Amino acid sequence: MIIDLTNKTALITGATGQLGRVMARTLAKCGANIAIHYNSNQTQALELEAEIQAYGSRTIIVKADITSYDSIIAMKNKINEELGAVDIVVANAVIQYQWTSILEQAPEDYESQFDSCVMQNVYLAKAFAPAMIDQKWGRFIGINTECVMQNFPTQSAYVAGKRGMDGVYRVLAKEIGEHQITVNQVAPGWTISERDRTEHTEENASYEKSVPLKRRGTDQEIANAVAFLASELASFITGAYIPVSGGNVMPSI
Repeated sequence: MIIDLTNKTALITGATGQLGRVMARTLAKCGANIAIHYNSNQTQALELEAEIQAYGSRTIIVKADITSYDSIIAMKNKINEELGAVDIVVANAVIQYQWTSILEQAPEDYESQFDSCVMQNVYLAKAFAPAMIDQKWGRFIGINTECVMQNFPTQSAYVAGKRGMDGVYRVLAKEIGEHQITVNQVAPGWTISERDRTEHTEENASYEKSVPLKRRGTDQEIANAVAFLASELASFITGAYIPVSGGNVMPSI
């Protein structure tokens, strides 16, 4: 049993980020054509494009502001022209900001999280779901976080944005499921990335002691879950919030 995404086109937003790069490589290795979204890091996008092309996948880079509907529509048009309709949307991009307490957090930070977690996904659905409906197949995969179940101090803006995203995804799953489009979320724990390997910061005892598997997960383990949800192996899974956190958070029934 293999994950085969041959002839599928995947868009990964925030593909130049630490996790986005690994997801792009992984889906490409499964045979998908890749649209590499970036906002400002064109150099990284071009490097990733060259790497993925070496795998034999068709790929392009697309610049867009994921908080702007017009920008997302322009991105869709470019992808359609060069790769064809998008079959798989991986919503990974999020605006970064400095975390602090609710009393000290700037209102603009809550707005940025709403725009990048909620409105990004509304715009992506409006832009890409119609073609999926026409072809009776599609995948929306949102990158959420274990933080939405932790609700720790200083997480409020991030948690608020990602909880809003969760609501959009659950409703979207019910609205477009009849067209054989699945809508799911992957929720990473604190993940080891390329930066950690470079800086030798892979281990953190205070975090790991709370994780049943007693370690941090890797970026590849997150990408593996995304590839599974993108494939036919997950054809009857929709509306799911799936932590990939070593058991650090466990949704209850």
